[in-house]
Amino acid sequence: MLAPPDDLPDAELAAALERCWGLSVASIGYRAVGWGSHHWVAEGCGDDHSARWRHWVTVDDLETSQLADGGPPDAAFGRLRAALEAASALRQCGRGFVAAPLPATDGEPIARMTARYAVAVYPFLDGKSFSGGEYTSDEHRMSVLGLITAVHSAPEAARRHALAEDFAIPSRDQLEAACQEADRASDVGPYAKDAACLIGRHAELLRQLLARYDGLVARARTEDGWRVLTHGEPHAANTMLTADGWMLLDWDTALIAPPERDLWHLDPGDGTILGAYADAAGVVPRQALLDLYRLGWDLTDLALAVGRFRRPHAGDANDDKTWRVLTFLLDRHSSVA
Repeated sequence: MLAPPDDLPDAELAAALERCWGLSVASIGYRAVGWGSHHWVAEGCGDDHSARWRHWVTVDDLETSQLADGGPPDAAFGRLRAALEAASALRQCGRGFVAAPLPATDGEPIARMTARYAVAVYPFLDGKSFSGGEYTSDEHRMSVLGLITAVHSAPEAARRHALAEDFAIPSRDQLEAACQEADRASDVGPYAKDAACLIGRHAELLRQLLARYDGLVARARTEDGWRVLTHGEPHAANTMLTADGWMLLDWDTALIAPPERDLWHLDPGDGTILGAYADAAGVVPRQALLDLYRLGWDLTDLALAVGRFRRPHAGDANDDKTWRVLTFLLDRHSSVA
């Protein structure tokens, strides 16, 4: 995210790191990178003041991570904990490229700071990072495909904590409500009325996209197919090239799911990645499932954006980016409808 939460001061986060990880924080600073989670870099030293450390700290807002508005934050915390437990188990099973969280003093990969916020701590990695999410070279794609293939072939010990794919679109209820209530927008922030008008103009398109998604999900549920541990978001921005090789970051959406959940991120459309995966894994990716996950990604972004603007918001940098995402996706789908 581009701006920290107003109700989460650095001092409170530092106190949580000491309480839950035993870390004495000397400095902590927000990093305006990524999207979805909030990030900080924390530094300090051990009790003897000789062993200095530097960690990457991630905070998730459990209220905005709900599948439906008004759901219990405990459910979002449970999904997040299961995903990070899977990442930790993967690394323990020999997948050294997994950037897994450091366990808290109670052994858990994540801690509940407050009713609303959950925090995880990671080793700070030095290396080349990538922004934008798009792959710009075949070498990068193929390298990450090797990592994904290794994730998909993980032993049962790495899969035991992961939840199963349910094809739910987070905040779908907010998107559907906005399509029906475009003329009843509440003045809850600077983007509320403009977003309501925009959704009203595209309501029929959105209903068609949701119906198409539901049809693809129904087809997927009737097919017997391979289910594997998946990362969920292996785009370029979730990779890093370090001195020790490629690393795969951000495991907060790991699930047991069809392999296409990962593969569509890597597919340039020319068949090279899909063919290489079929050769390596012995499984031919299915186009209908690639289409399902590609469409589901856009619908999730649309629904989360609409949900954000139907709640009180101040018009900060996060809201500005969300508005750009919303208008871009609607323009793109309108042009091909």
